[in-house]
Amino acid sequence: METYRAALIGCSRMGAFIDNEGSKTLPPYSHAASYEACPRTKLIACSDLRPEVMEEVGIRYGVPKNAQYTDYRKMIDSEQPDIVSIATQPEQRAEIVIYAAQNGAKAIYAEKAMAASMDEAKRMVEAVENRGVAFNLGTNRRWESGFDTMKEVVREGKIGQLRSIILYDSGSLFNAASHSFDLAFWLNDDQSAISVQANLPDGDSMINDDLLTEDPLGEGIIRFENGVTAYSLLTGRRGEFGVTTERGTLRSLSNGDEWEMRCYDSEKLHIDNNHYSPSDLFPDFTRRSSSLRIVEDLVHSLDTGQPTRGGVRTAYKSTELIFAFIESHIKGGSRVDLPLNNSKIRLHRGHRKARLPVFKQVNQ
Repeated sequence: METYRAALIGCSRMGAFIDNEGSKTLPPYSHAASYEACPRTKLIACSDLRPEVMEEVGIRYGVPKNAQYTDYRKMIDSEQPDIVSIATQPEQRAEIVIYAAQNGAKAIYAEKAMAASMDEAKRMVEAVENRGVAFNLGTNRRWESGFDTMKEVVREGKIGQLRSIILYDSGSLFNAASHSFDLAFWLNDDQSAISVQANLPDGDSMINDDLLTEDPLGEGIIRFENGVTAYSLLTGRRGEFGVTTERGTLRSLSNGDEWEMRCYDSEKLHIDNNHYSPSDLFPDFTRRSSSLRIVEDLVHSLDTGQPTRGGVRTAYKSTELIFAFIESHIKGGSRVDLPLNNSKIRLHRGHRKARLPVFKQVNQ
């Protein structure tokens, strides 16, 4: 079977070294470590503006010196990788994705958030679709086995139809809510969102005409075309997500360390509307690395021509929610209908010094 050649752009934390930080996230988590773990892929080149960081990538992942580039364009042109991984900040993402799509990449694994503006996101969709490039965004919860199980429980219908999705800590829009919004789509079978109402607690200080100068916290309500409502909250309950159905609830707690299912006892509802059966009923499942599953999904798409689990249109939809939240805040929390038209806001945080990766694994 064919081994696909991968190249990495952006060699910091999520690109290559986040697994060294002692996170509870199931490894491999970085792009580079996932290519190393997948028997169908090989990391053959990397690009970063910092030669000293690429040197560490070379040491850790066996990327030779002559395949380390400070200019990603030269890397793509010279190496012609099958898969291009883009682990930069959103402000640089669109330019790189478009160049990769137009210059030979067969598949792209891009970090979230998708883009710094809606105009850039639209151009990314056009470039990827025009060249038939397989695409996945690094919204990892879409590939977590527990949420697959949660979806299956709802699909079976034993606890009734899905009513609402609760994101207990949506966090900052580009860095954190990009994960949460995509999860809401995934849990609701990628139904289209039709409107949002939102508030950015510190948004006024970050919006300067059409520029967004920082990544703001956001909270709000998302309504979907099938009648499901998602509540994106800022409760401080980090890593907690849940769904409610006609006859129960399912939750993921502690960023996936705990999973809970509570079912109404229908025979006792007439006695006590809050009567639940025991809370340890969440079905067993096998945990697997979400980043590795993203890579495997791209490999499957390259092998078969079938769509990826994510896809560039789905990435666009979750990005649209980010900018719809911003537009709703600007309008005093008024409802914003989707699709979003004429958004001019762009995230631009000025010069940001790159965070130095942790090159040596910390003690657990």
